[in-house]
Amino acid sequence: MIFSTLEHILTHISFSIISIVITIFLISLSVDEIVGLYDSSEKGMIATFLCITGLLVTRWIYSGHFPLSDLYESLIFLSWSFSVIHMVPYFKKHKNYLSTITAPSTIFTQGFATSGLLTEMHQSEIVVPALQSQWLMMHVSMMILGYAALLCGSLLSVALLVITLRKAIRVFSKKNNFLNESFSFVEIQYMNERSNVLLTTSFCSSRNYYRAELIQQLDQWSYRIISLGFLFLTIGILSGAVWANEAWGSYWNWDPKETWAFITWTLFAIYLHTRTNKNWESLNCAIVASIGFLIIWICYFGVNLLGIGLHSYGSFNLH
Repeated sequence: MIFSTLEHILTHISFSIISIVITIFLISLSVDEIVGLYDSSEKGMIATFLCITGLLVTRWIYSGHFPLSDLYESLIFLSWSFSVIHMVPYFKKHKNYLSTITAPSTIFTQGFATSGLLTEMHQSEIVVPALQSQWLMMHVSMMILGYAALLCGSLLSVALLVITLRKAIRVFSKKNNFLNESFSFVEIQYMNERSNVLLTTSFCSSRNYYRAELIQQLDQWSYRIISLGFLFLTIGILSGAVWANEAWGSYWNWDPKETWAFITWTLFAIYLHTRTNKNWESLNCAIVASIGFLIIWICYFGVNLLGIGLHSYGSFNLH
């Protein structure tokens, strides 16, 4: 009873903190001058991370097994993974746009996990025999960490795609003013005092420079996070194959979850391969990663709606 109450308290505290953090963070994005707002939002994310960690540990002690046996527990672990990814740049003292992805992802995942749709899963139950294995922690944790990293990287690619396409639409809609709108230059003329030679210095407008720098940062961070997520996903699939061989006598059974996991792995393998090809622009890579965002949700969440296959214990019924 004590652990159940503590779990309930930690769930609502973490959701309340992350809601406040989102508000502060959105304000800090629009008002860069107030440094204290950014620091407050980061400290709030640390507090959220500690609350979710406490929630997972409490449920672990209360249930007697690692809390990754159903969809509710995996969603809590997914929100924990988002908060971990969020804090990595913070401790490295790097302020970047990854935070704009991880913070909302944490609150939406945490909010859905604690919503009425998954009420029946909130109460911990005895795990099915297939899950009573030491491979549970290895396989599922790596898969969830991989999903979290790949989702963050894919969303960064979606943002890159939106910015690039908006710029392209603006250019095509103003053909007559193409040079003025897309490649505006500010010319400053000044007189050289020594040689009396008139020099003209041209430099790109700050708006275009900021956009180019933003696209480059989004592209770099997307590649880094997706590479990390791909590593986690690979380890998760391999450990799952070993676990399946021990449980059912076969490394691969073409279960719906396994099939979509393989599709996800293949798609992001294509993304990483295109990154090595210099002929491919960042826009093309971003399109591949954006498609991957949808594939991940089908693999992680959509397949559970079917309620069939060897992974049917992670399914739920909509009410």
